[in-house]
Amino acid sequence: MRTTITLEEDVAALLRQLRRRSNKSLKELVNAALREGLPRLMEEPKAKDRPRFRVRPLQVGKCRLPALDDVAEALAAAEGEAFR
Repeated sequence: MRTTITLEEDVAALLRQLRRRSNKSLKELVNAALREGLPRLMEEPKAKDRPRFRVRPLQVGKCRLPALDDVAEALAAAEGEAFR
């Protein structure tokens, strides 16, 4: 596949250093880096790495509407009889 990418300056500098040391082409180095890095990016975070999430119950009191099965009755209780 042929594509154009824009590298950030720090990444480009690392690739230039690696290219000088390894005597490999830019294409080979980018492919090698992607082959090594992409599987790590695709891994699911482990349970211990995820932040803990707790739900705290909140007491909000009794429902003030008589029954939510009848929409007209619920609107009458919430809005008053003038809603009609």
